Order: sequence, then C-alpha cells, then structure tokens
Amino acid sequence: MLWRLLVSSVRPYWSLLLGVVVFQLGQSIANLYLPTLNADIIDNGVAAGDIGYIWRLGGWMLLLSFFQVACTITAVYFGAKIAMRVGRDLRGQIFGRVASFSEAEVQRFGAPSLITRTTNDVQQVQMLVLMTCTLLISTPFTAIGGVIFAIQQDAKLSWIMAIAIPILLVIVVTIVSRMVPHFRRMQVRIDGINRVLREQLTGIRVIRAFVREGQEEDRFADANALVTESAVKAGRLMASMFPLVMLVVNMGSVAVMWFGADRINNGEMQVGALTAFLSYLIQILFSVLMATFLFVLVPRASVAADRIGEVLETETSVTPPRGGGATVPAAGEVVFDNVTFTYPGAEQPVLADISFTARPGTTTAIIGSTGAGKSTLINLIPRLYDASGGTVSVGGVDVRDAELESLWSRVGVVPQRPYLFAGSVASNLRFGKPDATDEDLWDALAIAQGEDFVRSMPEVLDSTIAQGGTTVSGGQRQRLSIARALVRRPEVLIFDDSFSALDTATDARLRAALSKEVTDATVIVVAQRVSSIVDADQILVMEDGRIVDRGTHAELLESSATYQEIVSTQLRAEEAA
Repeated sequence: MLWRLLVSSVRPYWSLLLGVVVFQLGQSIANLYLPTLNADIIDNGVAAGDIGYIWRLGGWMLLLSFFQVACTITAVYFGAKIAMRVGRDLRGQIFGRVASFSEAEVQRFGAPSLITRTTNDVQQVQMLVLMTCTLLISTPFTAIGGVIFAIQQDAKLSWIMAIAIPILLVIVVTIVSRMVPHFRRMQVRIDGINRVLREQLTGIRVIRAFVREGQEEDRFADANALVTESAVKAGRLMASMFPLVMLVVNMGSVAVMWFGADRINNGEMQVGALTAFLSYLIQILFSVLMATFLFVLVPRASVAADRIGEVLETETSVTPPRGGGATVPAAGEVVFDNVTFTYPGAEQPVLADISFTARPGTTTAIIGSTGAGKSTLINLIPRLYDASGGTVSVGGVDVRDAELESLWSRVGVVPQRPYLFAGSVASNLRFGKPDATDEDLWDALAIAQGEDFVRSMPEVLDSTIAQGGTTVSGGQRQRLSIARALVRRPEVLIFDDSFSALDTATDARLRAALSKEVTDATVIVVAQRVSSIVDADQILVMEDGRIVDRGTHAELLESSATYQEIVSTQLRAEEAA
C-alpha cells in the first residue's frame, strides 16, 4: 500500500521529480569525481612537485564543490515542494472522503482515529517523501558509482566492499523488520490517546462536576504509557542500528588502511589511490547509512499509508445515484412507506414497518420513550443513513434517487445536540445560506426567540462565538441553532428534540412564532415534552422502533394507552415540581 500511495501521490509532480533526479545525479557525479582528482593531485602533483598541476586540479575540485552544493540545494528545494504538495493533497483527499461518509463510516473509524489519520499519518508519509527525494535517489547513484570508481583505483581491495556491504544490509533489514510491529501498535495507541484527550477536553465540565480529575489523570497516564512503551521499544531498535552501522564503516576503513598500506609498501599501489579507495568505501558505506535513515521511516510510514488507504478505499454506504439523480421539487411532502432500518452489524432492526406522510403546512410530532428510534427515523430523511427496507421520499422523489445537494437544500435539521462553529453569530447563522442579509438573520432570530440576547451582546451579530458554542448558554446555543436552520427557509424543517433546553415560556413563544411565520414548510418535531407538541397536526407515538399509535393530542388522549401514560407521568412531575 505504501508504494502504491507514494506513486499515485507523486505522479502529478513528475516534472519536479525529474528535476530532483537530474540534480541528485549531478550531485553524485561531482561527489564521485572529487576523490579521483584528489588522488591525481597527491600522486602526480605533490609527488612531482608540480605546483601548476596542483592549482589546475584544485580549481576543478573547487568548481565541482560549488556545482555539488548548487545541485544539492536545488534538489532539496524541489523535493521539499513535492513532499509539501503530497501532504496537502493527501489531507484534502482524506477530508473529501470523510465528508462523503455516512454516519455508519464515521462511527466505524471514530473521530479520534480520523483526526490522527489526517494529521499524524499524513505527516509520516510526507516525511518519507521528503527523505526519498533527498536521500533515496542520490544513494544508489553514489553507491554504484563508488563501487565502479573504487575498483578502478584498486580491484584487489574490492573484497572488503564485498564483505562490508552485505553485512550492513543484513543489519538494516533485520532491525527494520522488527520495528514494523512496534510502529503499528504505536499508531493505534496514538488513536487511543487522542480519544482520551478529546473526551476530557469535551467533557471538562462533567469531570469537574463529579470531581474526577484524579481518575482522568490516571486514565490519560495509562494511554500515555502505552504510547511511550511502543515508542521506547522502537527507539531502542533504532538506537542499536546506528552503532552497528558505524562499527561496520569503521572496520571497513581499518581494513582498507591495513591491507592498503601493505600494498603501498610492496609498490603495488600509490598513496593517492589508497586515499581515493578509502574515500569511495566511506561514500558507499555512508550511502547505505543514509539509506538507513530512510529505512527507519519506512515501517512507520508503511503503517500510516495502510491507515490512510483504508480511509480512501472505504466507499460510503450512502452512494449518490448514477447520472446525477433527480432534483427534489419545492413541494416538501415527506413519505415513509413500510420503512425498516438495521444498524450495520446489529441483529435486530431499530425501525420496523414505519409508514406515515408529513405534508407541507403541517406539523408532524414524534414522541416515545428513550431508545424508541425517533432520532434514527429522522436521520433517514437527509440520508445520514439509508433505509434497509421500504422507501423514504421527499417531494415525491425517493431520497436514494435524489441528487444529494438538491435533497440537502430542501431539508433543514436542528440536531439534538446543537453545535456552533468558531466565528461570529453572523457566520454561524449564514452557515447554510452564505448570501443571507442581516435582515434575514434578524428575522430568523426573532422566530427562534434569540433576538433579545443577541442584541444585548457587545458586538451584536459580530460577537465572537467559541468552538462548540461554549461562550453562550445551552438555551442560547439551542436558539442560535434553530435560527441557523430557519435562515435557509427549507421546505422540510426537522427539530430533533430541539426544545428540551428551552424553558416552557420560551418554548411556547417559539412554537407560536413558528406556526405564524413558517406556514408552507413540512415541520417534523421529535419531542420529549408533551407541551411542545399539543398543537401538532399529527402525533406519532413510537415504542421499540414501531409506530404504535397516531393522531392529534385530543385523539390520543382518548385512544392511546402509551400516550396517556406519557402525559400522566409528565403532569405528575410538573405537579410535584
């Protein structure tokens, strides 16, 4: 997977890669000719006392050195551009793929793992690309050229290279193969530490409210210890590699000096040739050493590439229709026809035999006990999930045959847990309609009963909202979330238990404003409080994933035992309060 990912990522930048290869080749050629020139100076210039010869070859060596430096700088510059662009592209591809996922795929991977794959895993691959462009390309040129030039200097000493190079390769391959499992565990454990940290930051108020700081510190320490354990084990192997490599390099140098000195003493070799041979041997062995740096990155990058590929190769279960799909008409009638839904891997369906019609200009309420399947039901309308059986249609078009952008533009959802983005009040309200005017924002805020508190904020619509909306109260966050959906004026307006954070008086005013201002939309309300749905045109009572009763508030009070129990329980709670 690693090499396939690298090839596909680098392919768009073949011109830059060609430049890297050319300049790395130039650097290697200059590097290989320098020891030969140095040997000629020693054997033919210094030995003969020819100062002119020394100056001429010295000048060529100086020019080659400048040429080598220029090639190195240019190659590294091009390599860095390739690496940064590959990282940018991979992050964009992962984000685009994740954005297309349904809830099923997001839950399968988990938010902490997706964050790690987009950041840390991409960084590992990006670093490998950088090291490949700066080391891997020049290393084979230098190693192969070094062998050829060394043999030209003295073939009888080449047996030292024939022994040293295989030993180095065995050491590197053995250690790298043992590092792979540790890096694989490390990436999984980084997911774990990200998950713990994310939970603690999100739930800091709960942690403090229940005085759980000590226990959470222990939980983070355990996750941190697991990452440290994997990192230490991999680090020990990495640390053992370089001393062993240097031992082989130094032993090879000693062998060249030992046997080379004997050949010089016998008149079979010149001093300059020995110096050049030693330089080439060191170049060859250090090329292997430089490749070792790359091999150290390969195991971790390989694991990261597998995790990135897993995301990129995962197809969303909510696939867009072929041919672009049908356009959803303005009429927002919602029809469930014998719908069944089962979560992936679950044994029993969450929803079964769901059939009802919600018409424009009417309000359909859904009520039931916790776990009855209310939120799952409304998630089928904007295709956060696809029904396992039956059909869900909006405006007469099956949502599975509808063009996704057209479907989503017709549906406005106020989620059960409102989320605001970092920015201003205005930027959050314009999230669904970027071209909305200030007048549109104030109209939506007036309906959502949020106008008063927004006008009291220091900078009104430009007031800062922190990530998650933590700078406003829960009720204010809920009203801003409702206003955000209203700004779009969608044909289908879904409230997923969106009034629970509001007091009874605000709830009543908001519902009155909705009935007066939002007259053409199909309104679907999931509620816990009976008081929030007494005026609904139809109420669906759900139990164990089925609709057990339906009708108006008055009709259900007479005919539905389940609804009567809900009403009586809430009335007793209100009387007790």
